Amino acid sequence: MQAVILAGGEGYRLRPLTRSHPKVMLPVANRPIIDYVIEALVKNGIRDIIIVAGYRHEQLIRYLNDLDINVKIAVQKKQLGAADALMCAKDMISGDFLLLPGDNYIDAESISRIKNEKNAMLVAKHPYPSNYGVVETENGFVKEIVEKPEVSGDMTVSTGIFSLSRDFTEFLSGYQIPDAISSMVKHGMKIKAIAAAGWHDAIYPWDLLVMNKITLEYAKNFLSGEISRNSVISGKVSIGRGSKVSPFAVIIGPVVIGEDSYIGPNTCIMPYTSIGSRVRVEPFTCVENSVIMSDSIIGSHSKVEKAVIGEGSVLSDHTSVVPGIYLNETDGKIIKGEFGAVIGEGTYSAPFTVYSHCVVGNMSRVETGRVIEGSLPDNTIVR
Repeated sequence: MQAVILAGGEGYRLRPLTRSHPKVMLPVANRPIIDYVIEALVKNGIRDIIIVAGYRHEQLIRYLNDLDINVKIAVQKKQLGAADALMCAKDMISGDFLLLPGDNYIDAESISRIKNEKNAMLVAKHPYPSNYGVVETENGFVKEIVEKPEVSGDMTVSTGIFSLSRDFTEFLSGYQIPDAISSMVKHGMKIKAIAAAGWHDAIYPWDLLVMNKITLEYAKNFLSGEISRNSVISGKVSIGRGSKVSPFAVIIGPVVIGEDSYIGPNTCIMPYTSIGSRVRVEPFTCVENSVIMSDSIIGSHSKVEKAVIGEGSVLSDHTSVVPGIYLNETDGKIIKGEFGAVIGEGTYSAPFTVYSHCVVGNMSRVETGRVIEGSLPDNTIVR
């Protein structure tokens, strides 16, 4: 069986994190999101994989070329929606196939439930169904898909994962896959609705914290580098080659630390934290339930909780990240999140800065210690 992974979109609602990375390449538990999709397929014996790349496709192709599995690549030159992306791969499809988004986490069990079905879709319950296509079913089959309704009493949504026959492409007439599915249903074709086992999508940047938590549960113990005998490590912890864990550091898993990183003395790395490669966590600092991307620095005597920190950012000493309720208007509607901070790449903040449930754009600078709230665009300078 073949699988087609759609990986062409930017993921603009995840800005500022997708300024220089496609959404599928954002790291969770130190692995790109698309890696989990490929892994779920391979575990089910599916190795004939087509990937449609688009936004910043050079990054994705470079990564795919380093994988142990050979994949076929199609390039969507303009981001014109999922249906157009699928059409870019049409000539490579030879028979029945699975269709999957490359920017969602999916587990192998879910793939096993759908791979042998003809014309089926994976569905899941979600607390915020208006962000998705809401699926109405009847006797286990799809009756209707309502795309991103303002109000929905049904919590069943489409995961964007389908098992389809090759002639599905004949129903594509617009930009969206659900339109083609609805057209099939109207023509009397049956689409079976199958519940997913493990699935999660990141709509907004703070959603990466939930995806990170899910994927860390499956991380493996791996201890490398230089680990002080006076440090304390418990639970499921992975530490990459060349990393250093200093005396009296405490690491409580699940935690993943990349290569060539430095964990200073008397630090606390608490559960559900991912730390990338070449990261420095200075002494007397605590990091909890966070995603710290590569080449970042967190200064001494700091507390970072429920944060996503972009590549190459510097948080100076005595920084505090305070979780809370974030409200902002996006796409003409009010969105809500509960987290500490989302900080774009290459951002710097001075000592004694407090990030209070806020989103800070890429390449921004906080030049004097102060409280940062709300949302700051890219390249902001706070004096």
